[in-house]
Amino acid sequence: MLTDTHTHLYSEHFNEDLSLVIQRAFDSGVKRLFIPAIDSATTEAMYSLEKQYPDNVFLMMGLHPTSVKSNFEQELEHVKREFSKRHFFAVGEIGIDLHWDKSNLENQKKAFKIQIQLAKKYKLPIVIHCRDAFDEIFKILESENDDDLFGIFHCFTGTEEQANKAISFNMKLGIGGVVTFKNGKIDTFLNKIDIKNIVLETDSPYLSPVPYRGKRNESSYLIYVLAKVAEIFGLPEKELAEITTKNAIKTLITSKTYDQEQEHYLDKVEDVVMRV
Repeated sequence: MLTDTHTHLYSEHFNEDLSLVIQRAFDSGVKRLFIPAIDSATTEAMYSLEKQYPDNVFLMMGLHPTSVKSNFEQELEHVKREFSKRHFFAVGEIGIDLHWDKSNLENQKKAFKIQIQLAKKYKLPIVIHCRDAFDEIFKILESENDDDLFGIFHCFTGTEEQANKAISFNMKLGIGGVVTFKNGKIDTFLNKIDIKNIVLETDSPYLSPVPYRGKRNESSYLIYVLAKVAEIFGLPEKELAEITTKNAIKTLITSKTYDQEQEHYLDKVEDVVMRV
């Protein structure tokens, strides 16, 4: 059983064939789907997806850095309200993105720090989006570093040095389709990273692995990421699937605390762990 730790299945890219996409994921052995938030506009679609697939869909909540606009404080209030209503499995995806626009850096930094502190309040992992912003993100992680800071560095595409830096902040590395690219580079050093620090993801509908590069990504394509990572580590695919699934569960599920009002989620967690 595989776990896709990052997939945007509520995206409009799946409006026409969502049920088929999810069935293909199940048929490929991808039975756990962790869903990151973007902003308030995606909340209802996420809830709808969870309602349709309550045993397979695990939701996060957060404000994506590219959605940090002039109204970002209102958006953060929305995030906080949703956390006051129910349980989520992570605060994400959050971080800093300087690829398109550097003028909004200060607001992105504020939003990132606020959401890290929210994760600590609820004893949850963070799921980090980083694009052209390793230095800025590491500086904030350094300022927030303590025993309550942990999570996943989503779609990791940095250097070996940056990988070890991320791990030093108790982050797992989310490895997706980029690992299959000829110019992806992370394949050149990934086997030097302790496998306990690796989880798998698709980031669908984005960043499709070879042989689907350039086309819409979907969770069933996680098997191509699995195959490449297994090749890099010199491990059987089944063994790598078991290891990365346990890494994902340890980070995103079993490290959490639950209260009596969250029995539905606790039951789901126990069922997941029993099936690992």
